[in-house]
Formats: sequence, structure tokens, C-alpha cells
Amino acid sequence: MFQIKNITMIYDMEKTEKIYALGGFDLTLPDKGLIGIIGPSGSGKSTLMYCLSTLKRPTDGEILYNGRELTALKDNERENLRRNEFGFVFQRHFLVPYMSAVDNVLVAAAKCDAAAAGRARELLSSFGLGDREFGKRPSKLSGGQRQRTAIARAMINTPKVLFADEPTAALDHENAFTVMEILKEYAVENLVLVITHDRSILKGADRIIEMWDGCLTAADSRL
Repeated sequence: MFQIKNITMIYDMEKTEKIYALGGFDLTLPDKGLIGIIGPSGSGKSTLMYCLSTLKRPTDGEILYNGRELTALKDNERENLRRNEFGFVFQRHFLVPYMSAVDNVLVAAAKCDAAAAGRARELLSSFGLGDREFGKRPSKLSGGQRQRTAIARAMINTPKVLFADEPTAALDHENAFTVMEILKEYAVENLVLVITHDRSILKGADRIIEMWDGCLTAADSRL
């Protein structure tokens, strides 16, 4: 699905001492499975995710997604790709505070109709939220419920690729386990990329990629 060729990301290009967030490497990712990308803060793992998802443009190199060169896409083409084929889950849930759980899921729907509303409720139900939670605003939900609502929002359009940047960092162990089980189940038929510094949440991952200082130190490690 993804073919990465000599990808480089340099910050502070105008300065004498440039910062290499990505140091130039090749990587191929499959069309489904749970892939963990692990490394300490500043290792480049989030920058890699932003480049793969078209949120950032690399300084050099190529990123092919199903044969299409992502950096060659027009702005509207990148927007359509993110809306229709990519989903995003972050450490913070970024839910709209004045909206209900269901409405927060529907915010990302490609088409907000009865079918989408039904899918939103179905997703929330499958993640352990009941009718009582559907109409609640984020402030009335627990931390785990808020993050599961954010995952439902990311999945509302059934994306082929789900990008998850530190999705469990703000959760306790029990809720972190629940979130990872949801992501693992989704990865059976889709590609899920989990960015983390916590190796323990990647138990059962199909593949683990390790990064350090913008480079790959291991492209297929295991727990």
C-alpha cells in the first residue's frame, strides 16, 4: 500500500545546522495489519505519520500510496484522500465540547444522513457506549469513553488506513487495553499505524518499526 523511497524531512532549512526529522530511508507497508512505530520523543515517528497522511510534505524522497505519488497530488486531492481513505486518532480526543457523542462522530462523516447516524451509533455501541452516552457531551464522558468516541469518529467513513498517534498515552491501563483491542480488530481488514513510545501496548502487533534520530533502527522487530 505504502512505498517510501529515500524520505527526508529537514526543519530549519535556512539555518547552518539543519534538523533532520527524517534522515532518508526506504520502507514498504502492507495494505492491512497493525503496525507499531516506536521510538523516543524526537525520533521522527510522528513526522513520518504526518508525511504518510499528507499532513506534511517531505523535503525529499517519494511516498507512493497504491501507486500514486502523494507529494504530486493537488490540495483538493489530498483533502479527498484524507476524508475518504484515511482516519486519525490522536493522544487528545479533540472532541467538540458542545456536541453529543453521536454528533462528534458524525462531524467526520462524508455524508451526514440517516445511514451515517446509524453507523455512528453502531460504532459507539460496539465500543461499549450505550444509549445513555449517545447524547452526552464530552465533559460528561469518562476519559476512556471520550477516546473511544474519537476512534468511532475516525472510523465513520471506514478508512483504509487508520493513523493513531499515541492513542493510549492519556489513558489508564484498562482503557488503553480496550482501545488497542479495538484497533487490532480493525486491523484485520485495514492498515492501522500506531505511533507510540510505549512498547507494552504493541503486544500482538503484526509488525514493529523502531526509529531513532530520524532513522530506522529496526524495520521488522517483534516483542
